Amino acid sequence: MNKVTLLLFIIFFIPINALVAQEEVEIVEITEDNVPLDIPFAVIERVPIYPGCTGDDNGMLKQCMSENISAFVNQNFNIKKASRGLTPGTHRIFVSFKIDKKGRITNVRSRAPNKKIEKEAIKVMKMLPKMIPGQQKGKNVGVLYSLPITFKIDK
Repeated sequence: MNKVTLLLFIIFFIPINALVAQEEVEIVEITEDNVPLDIPFAVIERVPIYPGCTGDDNGMLKQCMSENISAFVNQNFNIKKASRGLTPGTHRIFVSFKIDKKGRITNVRSRAPNKKIEKEAIKVMKMLPKMIPGQQKGKNVGVLYSLPITFKIDK
């Protein structure tokens, strides 16, 4: 196969093949006997409860939890320590973690412009207080939570 034919093959066949290929998606019905171990925060039936949040309305509890986590991060994240060496401007950190069946923070991960910021974000998330665990179908489950952190460095 010469170079032109190979190039045409790569340009036309691979994208068309990728478009035609179909991926099978398995839809899983959640029943009382079949509760997944970890549920995303956005779809959990009963969200984890941050200390001090009260009420029966799941939407209000979600909002209370989100506001408290954001306030906790604002209070405990050391921007000066973590941002040394970064250029002025807006920077983003993406943090994800799990609130396990017992309400503890586990599996903390971070993506950031540098390792110092990643470590600081992970350290702060691990400091979050123990919560009342989330529930799905009346059973305690792990809840996956993601948090974007944005901060600005002035000149």
